[in-house]
Amino acid sequence: MRLFPILTALLVSAVLYAVVMERERLVGFAEGFRPPAEAPGETALDVGDEPIEAVPAGAERVSVVVRRSVAEEVDSAVLLRGRTEAARQVEVRAETSGLITSQPIRAGAFVEEGQLLCEIAPGARAAALAEAEARLLEAQARLPEAEAQLPAARARQSEAEAMLAAARIDSNAATRLSESGFGSETRAASASATVSAAEAALEGAVAGIQTAQAAVQSAQSGIRAAEAAVLRAEQEISNLQIFAPFEGLLESDTAELGSLMQLGALCATVIQLDPIKLVGFVPEAEVARVRVGAPAAARLASGAQVQGEVTFLSRSADPQTRTFRVEVTVPNSNLAISDGQTADIIIASEGLMAHLLPSSALTLNDDGVLGLRIVDEEQIARFAPVTFLRDNAQGVLLSGLPERAEVIVVGQEFVTDGTPVEPHYGDMTQ
Repeated sequence: MRLFPILTALLVSAVLYAVVMERERLVGFAEGFRPPAEAPGETALDVGDEPIEAVPAGAERVSVVVRRSVAEEVDSAVLLRGRTEAARQVEVRAETSGLITSQPIRAGAFVEEGQLLCEIAPGARAAALAEAEARLLEAQARLPEAEAQLPAARARQSEAEAMLAAARIDSNAATRLSESGFGSETRAASASATVSAAEAALEGAVAGIQTAQAAVQSAQSGIRAAEAAVLRAEQEISNLQIFAPFEGLLESDTAELGSLMQLGALCATVIQLDPIKLVGFVPEAEVARVRVGAPAAARLASGAQVQGEVTFLSRSADPQTRTFRVEVTVPNSNLAISDGQTADIIIASEGLMAHLLPSSALTLNDDGVLGLRIVDEEQIARFAPVTFLRDNAQGVLLSGLPERAEVIVVGQEFVTDGTPVEPHYGDMTQ
């Protein structure tokens, strides 16, 4: 049995226990004593949200390794996990029914915009179109006849109006002569009857004009109805051929030769992959950092890397995930990117001031907040919360610190807020 690995494991466990469970005692041993309670005349230093007691004179200082760090502007980015999505995808369906007479095009084939996908047998549709055109000619022939009756009716109206005017003049003259004793009452009565006959003739002429106008309107309505029938027949014939709405790839076979195509049945599915979209969902905490037109890049699950720009950012959050849909458009002229691939998306954002520090310098305070131990001007250890941006081969990028900071990179676990320290820079100075 190997004794050395067992002893090593026990030693490591003892050290971890001392650091985690007996931290206060270990710090007290390193400092030589616990800081006494605030004596009269001493003042508390206000650091952060809680006051820190003043350091007694002559207190021992804990040796720590410190790095002088200066914030630099770094490119900030929003990282997302998303997928590829076709720019357009359409299910091309039939608008009429009939037997398919065209040869099928197999899935995966590239089709041009306007290319014939499915063709349906015409059947009796050509005869229906010829019948509709004949009815249109017939309706158009009725219109001149109806329009010719209108001038004759108007002439009869004018003649009736002239006869009525003359009859009224004769009636007035006969009435005056009869009243003065120079004419007979019989003549006056006859003149009055002539007026009544002229009025009746005028009413008949007006009715004839209305009849002629109604005949014209009826002929015009017949023409419009016949034209609509011709359009329906022509549209039915045009529906026999189904074309590709845009250039792309067939996601399914077109309808098989000899199959019966019903109204609304699927002819083919066409997808457009150039350009292609990268779709991701931005958390609401980072949506303000994304803007339309920002450059973006992605690494696909296949290892391929692509570049594009943000073309869409949703203004409405998903009610379930509270995230916002973002779309990145990427060129795909060789159609190497397929629909539905997983992609790690990175979207460029405005630069931030950040410190590049070793990840080992990070620590947690008693509340579980991530931060660093820094040294102030009086060489006292202070806790500074930070925000993690991202990591790289040299360390981690952190924001939330002052522009210049002296960060404890070794020994931060052995000090607390208010602990006097003796910084050593050595080769760790930045």
